[in-house]
Parts: sequence; structure tokens; C-alpha cells
Amino acid sequence: MENCALQVLTVPTAPYPDQRPGTNGLRKRVSVFQSRRHYLHNFVQSIFSSIDLRDRQGSTVVVGGDGRYFNRIAIGVIVQMAAANGVGRVIIGHHGIMSTPAVSCVIRKYKAIGGIVLTASHNPGGPEGDFGIKFDTANGGPSNEVITAKIFQISKTIEEFAICPGLLADLTTLGKQTFDLENKFKPFTVEIVDSVESYANLLRNIFDFAALKELLSGDDHIKIRLDAMHGVAGPYVRRILCEELGCPANSAVNCVPLEDFGGQRPDPNPTYAAELVDSMRDGQYDFGAAFDGDGDRNMILGKHGFFVTPCDSVAVIADNIFCIPYFQHTGVRGFARSMPTSAALDRVAKATKIELYETPSGWKFFSNLMDAGRLSLCGEESFGTGGDHIREKDGLWAVLAWLSILALRKQSVEDILKEHWRKYGRNYYTRYDYENIDIDAACEMMEDLEIVITEKSFLKQRFAVEDKIYQVEKADNFEYTDPIDSTISRNQGLRIIFSDGSRIIFRLSGTGRDGATVRIYIDSHEKKMIFENTQVMLAPLATIALKISQLHHRTGRRGPSVIT
Repeated sequence: MENCALQVLTVPTAPYPDQRPGTNGLRKRVSVFQSRRHYLHNFVQSIFSSIDLRDRQGSTVVVGGDGRYFNRIAIGVIVQMAAANGVGRVIIGHHGIMSTPAVSCVIRKYKAIGGIVLTASHNPGGPEGDFGIKFDTANGGPSNEVITAKIFQISKTIEEFAICPGLLADLTTLGKQTFDLENKFKPFTVEIVDSVESYANLLRNIFDFAALKELLSGDDHIKIRLDAMHGVAGPYVRRILCEELGCPANSAVNCVPLEDFGGQRPDPNPTYAAELVDSMRDGQYDFGAAFDGDGDRNMILGKHGFFVTPCDSVAVIADNIFCIPYFQHTGVRGFARSMPTSAALDRVAKATKIELYETPSGWKFFSNLMDAGRLSLCGEESFGTGGDHIREKDGLWAVLAWLSILALRKQSVEDILKEHWRKYGRNYYTRYDYENIDIDAACEMMEDLEIVITEKSFLKQRFAVEDKIYQVEKADNFEYTDPIDSTISRNQGLRIIFSDGSRIIFRLSGTGRDGATVRIYIDSHEKKMIFENTQVMLAPLATIALKISQLHHRTGRRGPSVIT
């Protein structure tokens, strides 16, 4: 206990017009948070002010981050402001590190009113990189649009913030620290926790750890390669996969969280996780996986670098869901995918007669369904997969789900996926990212494209490319009515659906660091087994997409930045 009460100050400030939180919170370059006076303080105060004082008073808030540059400085400010805003306890991961799935876990475990997550996910780190801050609510999931709108409104008119500048928490020592504040009857508590252990306890109640240990370290164990990409997942991978489940220590690489992620972009796809892809090619490893900066995304690879698309990944887990003991006990309430994700999951849902929900991009839509008891498993094409054990996507959970399937079926990743294709047909799927496009040009292109595809004459229009003909069956701007609270989410992406079920989707992404990112998603189903290169199979649809949108002409870009 401190000997004297710490002073609480009210500091005048001026608002900024650009603090609108997106699907994944507020993301900006580090330099924005560093150079603009009180930029971080304003947004943190807007979060606290969005919570009724009666709910804040004496409450618990969780704080954690992915370890990127500016993480510790931000935590220091958040703790000082939490104390001054009536919060009674702040729970922080050791050294300020806590994966996004673990934050959700800890919020739910300690019945916190919410959590502040410091991450820019798969965006670059370091002094020249990005920083992000988002608010997860009491269910452990991302804020819905009502809350983010409230935070934004407050940020536009903010005149002052409350802070206790003399409060300095030690992030390096596990345990409780208490502080007396002036005009406070109860001390303010900072609790530094081992977030890995809390999260591991949750996973032990979901998976058969004995079966996984036999798979990974028994007499006939498989060899795996896990790449944490110097993000927050590293300590979780080492503790759970290596120390508890018996993987050799050298199975896990890049497991020390670094402020700049080792100079690499922590994005688990074949482009940015090329080191893992290369290490898998010679066939010495049976299974490979990579994680993003905050540990909520994953990429799955089989022997020789056999790539499992995120769309196929969630479909395979759904088809083998009872390989996971948790679902044997709870049953399966429903499946869901984001609209741009391929329809591979739909075919499993139809065959198993399980309800399938198609939502906009953003985990908050899944969270709403989970809270209502309607959803057990979900996924997004952007390398996110998860279950209803928490309210965030969960990279390590997805890896353990796949390993559980391998343990029970005793087949390779490639054999499991090919058997899945023989059963359901194959959804060929790709995404083209056109990054750093002038925002005005991108918006104008999307507005004009919507006009084109929503005209009556566009329906039934036929497009011939090489020997294939595609006829438009439906075209719209995707709109979602939440079945739980009836809220309507409009303008969620332009869809062109052809009579054979093929789809072309256009979206403007809100997670880029400079300018706009236009994403084109292409999905085509083949009933027969055709082992053809995905880009070759989808080339005709890609040609149609570029012709309709005139993207190259409208934006000046000749090719995508990333293809996945």
C-alpha cells in the first residue's frame, strides 16, 4: 500500500475528428499516437465515458496487448486513467502481453465489464508501424456498432480527461498491487496475471490433452512446425504445445514477442509466412501452422506445404466437430461464416442439418449468435476460426482442433482434405488485395460498380470467358438483419452470384494502414475432383471481375498486392 493518496487530475483537451473505431477498433500509425497531443488519452477517456458511471464504479477491466511497439506506454496511461475513472481493479497480462483470445477468456473468467486490447493484429509493428486499441465488452467479444458509435461521438466533443499520473504499475511482477487515491474509500488494485495459464485451463476442458500428447510425443508421433511470427502467440505455443503436450522445443519458432515482430509483417498467410511455407516443402514436417500478431488468426499447412484455405479449414472442422470432446458434451447449435467466406461450410451444414448463418465481416456478429445459444463454430476467410468457448477468433484453438482431427482419424492433412472434397465437392477460392489505393478513387469505383450491378438489366446477363459462360442470378449490396436483436447492417459488400453458384464479391477493407484496400473475393464450386491450380480455375471469374469493376483503369493499379 502506498503511504500517501495519489492525486487525480482533470486535464483539458481538444477533440480529434478521426477517432472512429472500425471492426477492429482504432488503428493508426504509431506516429499518430506519439505526435498528437493526448490522442491516446482522448480515445481511452471516450471508452470509459461510454460506460455508465454506476457500472464503472469499483468494476474490473482487463488490459492486454500483442507486445508491439508503444504497448507498454499505452498500458501505463490506461491504468492511470482507469483508476481516475472509478474502475476498482485492472487485470493485466504479465509484461503487458496477452493474446486477444486470452483477453476474452480472462474477461469472462473474472466477470469484468470489459477489456482494452492493444493490437493492430496482422499489421506491421515497430516505431514505423501501426498501433491499435479496441474495447471488448463484458461477454469477451468486440464492441457492437452501438457502442463504437457512442465512443466515436464522445471523442468528437471531448473537453477533458481524468488521470492519476503518479500511479506507476509494475508489469514485470505477478500478483496484486494496491494504490490509495484521493477521495477514494477503497484502494485501486492492479493485478498482473499469467494469462497463459488461465487460457490453458480453458483449453484443457475443450480438448483431449492425453490424445494430443500421444499424437505429438508418443511412439508414432507426428512432426509439426509452428511459427508464432514473433507475436503474442509464442508464449502460449511454448507452454501448451511444447511443455505440456510434449512437442520438441525446436518445433516452435519465432516465439519471442518482439516490438517490431522481427521486422516482418505478422500475417499468417502464404505471402508473409513464407519462412514456414519454405520449411514445410521438403516433407520433414507433417503439420504446420502460423499465427498473427495478437494470436487470433491462423494458417494451416500439411506435409510438403499443402495449403488449407481458411474456408476449407472451418468446413473440415465442422465435418469432424465431434473429434473435439467439448462438442460431444455441448452438442452443435449452429455454424456461421462471414459473407465473403466460401460456401464450403454451407455444404457441411446442409448435410448435417445444422443451422448456417451468413454474417457481415466482424466477430461481433458471431458473438451475438453465440450469446443467444445459436452458434457453436464459425470462421472468416481472413484466417480466423473459433468456437463458442470465448467471443474472439482463436488461432491456437483452431490448431488444436486440427490436431484433434489428425489424432482420431490418423490421416494426413492432405488426405483429410481430399476426402472432404470427394464428399462435398471443392470450393475453389481466392482473394485479391489491392492495397494503398487512393481512398476517393476506391470509393468512386465502388459507388459506380453498385449502380451497374443493381440495375435490372444486369440480372441474367451472360459473360463468356474462353469456353465458360456465367449468367448472373443475383447481384446486390449485402445487408444483414441480426436474428437476435433485429439490427440491420447495410453496405457490407457488393455481391455478384452466378447461376452455377460461383460468386464475385467486392469490399473496401477498414484494416489497411495507408489509403484504401479493395478486396476481390472469388468462389467457385466443382462437384467433381479436379486437382487444378486455384488461380487457373478461377481465372475466368477474375477476368469478369476486372471487366465489370474496371479496377485497373479506375485505380491505376495493374495487379493485386497480395493473393491468398
